[in-house]
Amino acid sequence: MSEAVLETLLSEGLAQLGLQPDAAALPRLRRYYELLEEQSKVMNLTAIHGEADVARLHFLDCAALLSLVPLEGRVIDVGSGAGFPGLVLKILRPELELTLLDSLDKRVRFLAAVCGELELRDVQCLHARAEEAPAQLRESFDAAVSRAVARLDLLSELCLPFVRPGGRFVAMKGPGAVEELEAARRAISLLGGEAEGCKAYPVPGTELNHCAVLVKKIALTPKKYPRKWGQMKKQPL
Repeated sequence: MSEAVLETLLSEGLAQLGLQPDAAALPRLRRYYELLEEQSKVMNLTAIHGEADVARLHFLDCAALLSLVPLEGRVIDVGSGAGFPGLVLKILRPELELTLLDSLDKRVRFLAAVCGELELRDVQCLHARAEEAPAQLRESFDAAVSRAVARLDLLSELCLPFVRPGGRFVAMKGPGAVEELEAARRAISLLGGEAEGCKAYPVPGTELNHCAVLVKKIALTPKKYPRKWGQMKKQPL
């Protein structure tokens, strides 16, 4: 496979999404891909490998959020894992002030190493569970994003407390997004949110259609939320 496959697919896909990244974006995504593949040999970061699949199923899938919703200011990626979607968003929108939050220390150390290698500024890599995150993070972000972490009613309890009133929570979901949103409406309301709906989008270069669930933060989240993870799972809102 030619070394330019990643760059070609990204250039074509980003253009389809109407995105025009700066000159540093593609070299940074190339290096991110190399670090991801290298580290995946020794730890479980992703089941997706190879330039074509990573370009489409990780990078372009995450990039699509920027064509759906205006993300600016302070953004937190809850349950960031290998850095999706947060790191991709930061590479394409360097002006974002980003916090990458994950419960596994070795993943956080990987994220910090990638940010250092790519010389990304205004990124905080934080090792914590969302429901146990430092109190100063509460309602301090313009947006919270999350990809494939938990069912939407549970995910809303983890993410909405981070978002300031007037901000937005964006959840990346698959085919069952509409049903998940309907089941989560009560939880979203209790947490100070208002469901704006699902925005479906095609993943460039594939036949896949994914969905971004958009939730507006309209009121402060009651102090009793988020609860402990075990209680959330046992008694969903």
